[in-house]
Amino acid sequence: MQSPNLTRATLRRLADLRVDNGRVLSVYLNLDPAGFATGAARSSAIRSLVDEADRLARDEDNGLDHDGRKALRSDVDRVREFLSRADLKGAHGMAVFASEPAGLFETVRLSRPVPNEVAVGRSPFVEPIATMVADDAWALLLANRREARIFVGTAERLVEVGHVSDDVHGKHDQGGMAQARYQRSVDNEAMHHLRGSAEELLRRFKAAPFDHLLLGAPEEAYAALEAELHPYLSERLRGRVELDVENSSVEDVQAAAQPAIEGHQRAHQDKLLARLQEGVAAGRKGAAGLAGVLQALNEQRVESLLVDERFSAAGTECLQCGWLGAGQSETVCPADGSELEPRPDVIEQVVERALMQDAELAVLRDRPELGPYGGIAAVLRF
Repeated sequence: MQSPNLTRATLRRLADLRVDNGRVLSVYLNLDPAGFATGAARSSAIRSLVDEADRLARDEDNGLDHDGRKALRSDVDRVREFLSRADLKGAHGMAVFASEPAGLFETVRLSRPVPNEVAVGRSPFVEPIATMVADDAWALLLANRREARIFVGTAERLVEVGHVSDDVHGKHDQGGMAQARYQRSVDNEAMHHLRGSAEELLRRFKAAPFDHLLLGAPEEAYAALEAELHPYLSERLRGRVELDVENSSVEDVQAAAQPAIEGHQRAHQDKLLARLQEGVAAGRKGAAGLAGVLQALNEQRVESLLVDERFSAAGTECLQCGWLGAGQSETVCPADGSELEPRPDVIEQVVERALMQDAELAVLRDRPELGPYGGIAAVLRF
C-alpha cells in the first residue's frame, strides 16, 4: 500500500501492528534537497540502507529461524525494488515498512527530512514519523470574486489541490438603471462563484478531513465567503491571511499562513500546559515525569501526551501485555509475570501506546514550561 502523505490513521494502523512469528523491516530514506539533491547522492544512500537491511536480515543473532531470515531477506528485496523505481520527486523523506509474515508492505511520502535509518523489530519503527502527525491537518481557501484556490497539508507544507474559476463580468460605466441591473447581475455571479468555492472546499473536506482552516480574500469578498462556509468548516476557521489570490506562489501561501498556524499551535499548547499545571497541582488529571506518564499509559488514562522534542530515557516493555516501565531495574512484568524487554530509549513505545489509545500527541519545541515536569507529562482523562 502506498500512502501519498502521512496521516494519523496510517500511523495508528502501523503502531497497532505486532508480528509474533517474524519481523517488520522499517526503512527511512532522507531526501532533504540540501544533502540529496542529485540522483547519485540518493542512489548511494539507497544502496547503503539496503546493504544495512540485508546485513540485519542475514545476522544469525537476530532471533529468527531459517524461515524467518528468509522472509526478512524477501522484505529487503521488496524494499530494494521499490526504492530503485519509486518516484521520489517532491518528497523530503520516504518511509517503507515491510513484513512478509504480516502481509505488510507500506510506503509513506514524508513532508520533512528524516535520518537514514534501518530497524528490524516485532512492530514497525514509527518514532521518526510520530511527531509529524502531532501537527494537525490544515487547509487554506483563497478566493476573490472570480477565482479560488484550495491548499491542504501540514503546518510545514501546504500543497495546492484545487482551483475554481468562473466567468464573472467586470464593471462598466453605462450609468442609470441599466448600470444598476448590470451590477446586480455581476454581484450575483460573484456570489455564485464564492458559494461554489465553499462547496468545493466542503466536498474535499468530506473526502479528506482537515482540522483547521484559513481564509484569504479581498475585503469586498471576505465576509460573503465566510458566510458561505458550511458549519463543519466554520467551526474549523482559525484566521485570515492577506494574499494576492491569483498570483501568489505556493511559497508565498506557506509564508503567509505560517504566522497564523504557529499562533494557533502555541495557543493550543498554552491551554494544554495550563490544564497540565492545574491537574498536577490538584493531584489528578495530570501526570508528570516518565514514571507517572507510563503508569497513566498502562492504565489507559492519557488524553494528551506532552513531550519535549529532545526527551529520551531508558525503560522496559512487556511484549505480552504491553506494560511499560521506567528505568531497567525491573526484569519481570508486574502485570502478568512475563520477562521484560529493556529499551535503551522507551520514547518509541510511549508514543506508540499513546497513539493506540487515541491520545493527542504534542511535541513541544522551545517550551521551557515542560522542564519542571521532566520533559514529559500528560493530561489525563480521569
